[in-house]
Formats: sequence, C-alpha cells, structure tokens
Amino acid sequence: MRIKEIIVVEGKDDTAAIQRAVDADTIETNGAAISEEIIERIKLAKEKRGVIIFTDPNFPGEKIRKTITQHVPGCKHAFLPRKAAIAKNGKGIGVEHASVEDIRQALANVYEETTEWKEEITFDELVAAGLIGGELAKKRRQRLGERLKIGYANGKQLYKRLRVFQISKETFYAALEQVMQEETDDA
Repeated sequence: MRIKEIIVVEGKDDTAAIQRAVDADTIETNGAAISEEIIERIKLAKEKRGVIIFTDPNFPGEKIRKTITQHVPGCKHAFLPRKAAIAKNGKGIGVEHASVEDIRQALANVYEETTEWKEEITFDELVAAGLIGGELAKKRRQRLGERLKIGYANGKQLYKRLRVFQISKETFYAALEQVMQEETDDA
C-alpha cells in the first residue's frame, strides 16, 4: 500500500513502524518541541504532496498534533486507538508499538480538516449523551473516539473534532448507540 501524502510522526521508531506497514515517506518532529525548520518542512510537504499527522494517542502526541494544526492548517489526520498503541510489556504507548494491521487501518480512515462546516452536533447533545460530565464520560469518549476513528479526546476536543472532521449526526449517533450497547453488555 503506497501512501501519497507525507506522514508526520514523532520519531525514528514511528517511521520504522510506518514503513513496515505501508510504503510512505515521513517527517519526524523529534518530540513535542517542534522547531521552525520542521514546521517549514511540513508546510512544504503539505503544498507538494499533502500531509497526514499520525502522532501517539497520548498528551504529547496531541500537543504535537495541535501545534502542527495551528501552523499548517488543512492537514489530514490519522488516529490510532490507545489500546492498539500500548507496548507488549505495558511500558510505553506509541505508534511504534502498533501492529502492521492497526497502522494500515488508521491510515485507511484518515480525516481531513475543514473550516467550512456548519455545526452538526451541539455541545448540549454531548452533555445529554453523557460524554461530558459524569463518571462514565471519559470511558464513553474513549470508546466513541475508537468507533469514529478520531482518537480519544476530552469533552472540548471531542466537540471540536466532530466539527473539524465533519462527523454527521447520523454517524455520531450510530457510534454512540454502539458505545451504549457495549456498556449494557459489560454490565
């Protein structure tokens, strides 16, 4: 599987994992403190071939994603479920720990940012669905993020991602229904 866009990852181990899964070029940020030189390289990559941001499903990975999005708007995003990124020994989380199949699946479900989108799902709907506030909200958001393939997000980030990635009400409520069914099955 050849990926046309350049994939932005955090480090060389992520590059190695990506290249085991697909034929693709990468740019490594070398951590959360992204240099101006790396930002310029990402801008050029976006202009020439397009960019997919594929960072670890953790706080530093989200910080990198946010920084790139601020400086290089209009990138595509791939998200890896947290459980797919946990090291076999349980010590560490990242793209480098994901299986070839999980990486391919994340890259097959890429989202493109947009700023031209009317609000579909309201913040109040997220509260009413138990995704913001309450003891089960975090777990529900995690499961919903996996179902929608947009990664885990806190309430505010979820609201933004639903809009930015143009998740329709129909898609949102179908995924939410699955999450609620899983809760019932777990009980």
